[in-house]
Amino acid sequence: MDLAAGLVECRERGPAVRQAQPAYKAGDRWEHHDLVFATKHGTPIERTEDWKHWKAILKQAGVRNVRVHDARHTAATLLIEQGVNIRVVQQVLGHTRVTTTERYTHVSTPLMRDAGKRLASALWGNP
Repeated sequence: MDLAAGLVECRERGPAVRQAQPAYKAGDRWEHHDLVFATKHGTPIERTEDWKHWKAILKQAGVRNVRVHDARHTAATLLIEQGVNIRVVQQVLGHTRVTTTERYTHVSTPLMRDAGKRLASALWGNP
């Protein structure tokens, strides 16, 4: 499954459907809390558990140490750089307001160069 299809499926299905199989496996031990990230019994994960997984992923990928939250900013910026409409980015990130999404996106150097070239072209007719 490609990432885009996975994002759409994840947003549409919701936690209850995503947890159906783990709940079935856990049987009577399952505790329903409607969580996105849960233990194999449906209870909340330890707050350091996702952090440990994140750190392992970063190390395996050979990239610098960043917060999980930083990845959301990176994803938003990369989507904008690829020409994805900000309203779509808003949906991907699950924001209620587009102004929140705007705070997540950052203007990159290539976008600044492009803006400068366009402004110069508009002012002085440069190609």
